[in-house]
Amino acid sequence: MKRRSLFALACLTSALLSPLAVQAQTKTLRLVPHANVTILDPVWSTAFVTRNHGYMIYDTLFGTDLSGKVKPQMVDKWTVSKDNLTWTFKLRDGLEFHDGKPVTSEDVVASIKRWSSRDSFGGVLAKSVDSYSAPDAKTFVIKLKQPFGVMLEALGKPSSNVLFIMPARIAATPGTEQIKEHVGSGPYRFVPEEYKPGERLVYVKNDKYKPRAEAPDGTTGGKNVFVDRVEWVIIRDPQTQFNALVAGEVDIVEQPTFEQYSSLKAQKDIQIVDAQPAGLQFIFRFNHLHAPFNNVKIRQAAMVALGQEAHLKTQVGAPGMFAFCKSIYPCGTPLASDKMGIYTGMADPKKAAQMLKEAGYDGTPVVLMRPTDLASIAKLPLVAKQQLEAAGFKVDLQQMDWATLVARRAKKDAPAQGGWNAFMTAWTAGDILNPLTMAMMNAAGDRGWFGWQDDKQIEDLKVKFAQATTDAQKKAIAEQIQLRAMETASHVPLGQYFNPAALRKNITGLVPAGAQVYWNIKKN
Repeated sequence: MKRRSLFALACLTSALLSPLAVQAQTKTLRLVPHANVTILDPVWSTAFVTRNHGYMIYDTLFGTDLSGKVKPQMVDKWTVSKDNLTWTFKLRDGLEFHDGKPVTSEDVVASIKRWSSRDSFGGVLAKSVDSYSAPDAKTFVIKLKQPFGVMLEALGKPSSNVLFIMPARIAATPGTEQIKEHVGSGPYRFVPEEYKPGERLVYVKNDKYKPRAEAPDGTTGGKNVFVDRVEWVIIRDPQTQFNALVAGEVDIVEQPTFEQYSSLKAQKDIQIVDAQPAGLQFIFRFNHLHAPFNNVKIRQAAMVALGQEAHLKTQVGAPGMFAFCKSIYPCGTPLASDKMGIYTGMADPKKAAQMLKEAGYDGTPVVLMRPTDLASIAKLPLVAKQQLEAAGFKVDLQQMDWATLVARRAKKDAPAQGGWNAFMTAWTAGDILNPLTMAMMNAAGDRGWFGWQDDKQIEDLKVKFAQATTDAQKKAIAEQIQLRAMETASHVPLGQYFNPAALRKNITGLVPAGAQVYWNIKKN
């Protein structure tokens, strides 16, 4: 008698317990997200898995296609006054929240305000806004103090944090608190009754959703749904993920380990599809609040100690799947520049040790968090520990799952009281195309991104970037911001890489979007 896998038994048990799960196989899409999901508020967290959850249930005012062009999504049409200070938007017909209430301009204004309180790009927009108004249920107006030439890029930002539209009563939740209801107007409805943290999330088709007529392209176009139900199945072990995919127990694995690609390509029923063709970038993020990294000289020493090569070769390794990149913006994109000041991208432990000595480092341990269950970055902290220790740092490597890390990085407590000094993560190209989309450039202190850098010069330069009217001006200001980021050691860019998804061959329609989106998919 054949032994069933533990995963298959779990699925069988789940089916017996849940009447909703007993459906035709072709109507249920099962996928393994790249990480566990414990935070469901896509404004409160920049975690990609939370962003992907957001795209399942919420809609956006604008989207960004794969070429980087912003196109309307919930918006039907808009106008701009001659002085560029008044933007008037009208919503398209047929927008309805999952609770049956229509989407109104008041919902939009409340959602923009909450998003602006957390997001770097939104924060720059907020500084230029004089007022918001909602003259009728389908019209909202943004009046500015000064021109904001990247308005559409802000409203159509494709990745963390995305401006998802929520009911006003939910968007009234302060940005410092997580929302408790998850009601959107997007292509799927979240099923909270079936949410089991650490096990699965369930979404069902929103039959009332009216997709746009255009073909899907990036996060724009028609969000057509061809399955009745989507299950996100949390499987932490990469080998178990691989086995479940090969056995047909799941349909998609978002991020296989880099070591698995050669074996996956050899499987006759498996295909590799890159939904993020522009790639991603690894980074090392400092906590600017606490010793030792509250000292800029010590942050600079760490930057010089790290380097990209060892991180890329150890974490990725596979030829053709990583690239050295001396820029905080993705190499190959318009704002990419190798003008990085002190940062060369190459590890120099001797120079770092001298810098550390000159900075007066007293041996305070660096609490470096490592996510053990997120294979795409799990090796990075091990390399970072070696590189930092080679320069004379004392490193306290603390291991935890990704969900715990995401929760802990939001704490401002001292490292000895449950806080942290550093963590490592990755960003898609769409997150770091310019200084306004980049979370690490949110240098607004306590209101900024995790790490809480407080740097007025970066914030002022971001406003100038938003007001720039030519590509040459934007390029010049972006370089100034990059040099300031390296001078202040906001974070350390550690190179680019690619991490395609693995799918069963009966799955078609995965949309390359720079984010993982699950409309347009058919299961044959």
